[in-house]
Amino acid sequence: MKKPRSAALVASFAALSLAVVTILAVLAYTNHRAAVFYRRQTYNCYRRSFNALAAGIGELDSALQKCVFSGTPGMVRLTLTRVFGAAETAKQALGALPRGDIEFTRTSGFISRTGDYAFALTKKLSGGEALSEEESRNLKTLSETASVLSGNLFELLGEINNGKLTFGELADAEKRAGEALPEGAGGGFSERVKATEEEFPEIPSLIYDGPFSTHISGMTSRMIEGKPEVTRERALEIAEDFLGAGSLSFDGKRAGNLPVYRFSRRTSGDAVSIEVSETGGAVVNMYSARIPGDASEESADAAGTAARFLEERGFGNMRESYRVTRGGTTTVNFAYEQDGVICYTDLIKVDVALDTGEVSGFEAQGYIMHHRARELPPPQVSEEEARGKVSKELKILSRSLAVIPTDGKNEAFCHEFKCEASDGRRYIVYIDAETGREERVLILIEDENGSLAL
Repeated sequence: MKKPRSAALVASFAALSLAVVTILAVLAYTNHRAAVFYRRQTYNCYRRSFNALAAGIGELDSALQKCVFSGTPGMVRLTLTRVFGAAETAKQALGALPRGDIEFTRTSGFISRTGDYAFALTKKLSGGEALSEEESRNLKTLSETASVLSGNLFELLGEINNGKLTFGELADAEKRAGEALPEGAGGGFSERVKATEEEFPEIPSLIYDGPFSTHISGMTSRMIEGKPEVTRERALEIAEDFLGAGSLSFDGKRAGNLPVYRFSRRTSGDAVSIEVSETGGAVVNMYSARIPGDASEESADAAGTAARFLEERGFGNMRESYRVTRGGTTTVNFAYEQDGVICYTDLIKVDVALDTGEVSGFEAQGYIMHHRARELPPPQVSEEEARGKVSKELKILSRSLAVIPTDGKNEAFCHEFKCEASDGRRYIVYIDAETGREERVLILIEDENGSLAL
């Protein structure tokens, strides 16, 4: 009686095993086909993105050529607007392409600089100014570069569409999956991109008021320019005096436009880092890694603590600009005030932990890079004239004078108008006190967490 039962059990187990194997095989095949489908979808997405990149650069090339040969300021301004739009389209397409060993470094830099340069020139023309001879030459050189780049990209696109090239990481995935690539497809895309990057034409030096201007890479600190270098030992003394405590260890140096010595102190539950400039021995920043607990102090008290902290360390004439509270920390922004003019370029940020009321962060790079005694002549544009430049949709609440940073790390001397719209929203409008141009409009956000200008 036992043998038949054993045989039945063996048969049942074998049937069950076969069923499990079959189910697993079906699942594996289904997952395999799904993976292949998604890889195909990704491949097509990448190909569409590269097609959009080539089309965007082609439009950029066309718009730049029109800029070069436009005869009136109005037409130049219109074509520059199209240059900026084409650059934005190309930038989005470039961002959707696979990275890894494929780096469009020079292509990306060219797109960003060209689009931003076009935007800056559009602002200049809108203000009634004309392009200089150097700016016209720059546009011609950018046009020639765009033509070469467009030709190279369309050549690559043709090989992709003909199946001669494919994206390397997807090709490897297809091979691992045992699937055939599109008929005639081969690798080598990353190698072709590298070759195109290496042969990239020279881009002209663009000096203008924008974030990609050539002059920015060579900027040095206004505040410590000409001051002697300090030794590592002296920098350590400055750091310990700033913190009011010793036991700091040297962590090395950081190079760049503002070279610094780096120090740190690690204790139970906290780690503090501080940087002191090699030139002049100025404290650039200080941070505590401790995570604040439950708040026991108000934001207004924190602002007072931050103000006293700056005053005790020799920072005079600092005026609170705005503050924000997040995650148990209030960050208070201070700007330097000279003869009643707020210099927003000379900015210092101070963090205060709301559980202990102690300063937990300090950042003064903006102050160190820009601070100096400025010559601030009377405004060429009167307050009344500047008021007339503010939108009629806004009610002006207050007016003052201010120095604000521009996109190109320069400065603009402005009338600052704090305004309110009919729906209660608040804005800050800056009118250039020398040209009368509307320089900037910011949204003022005020809530229980503080105030912030965007």
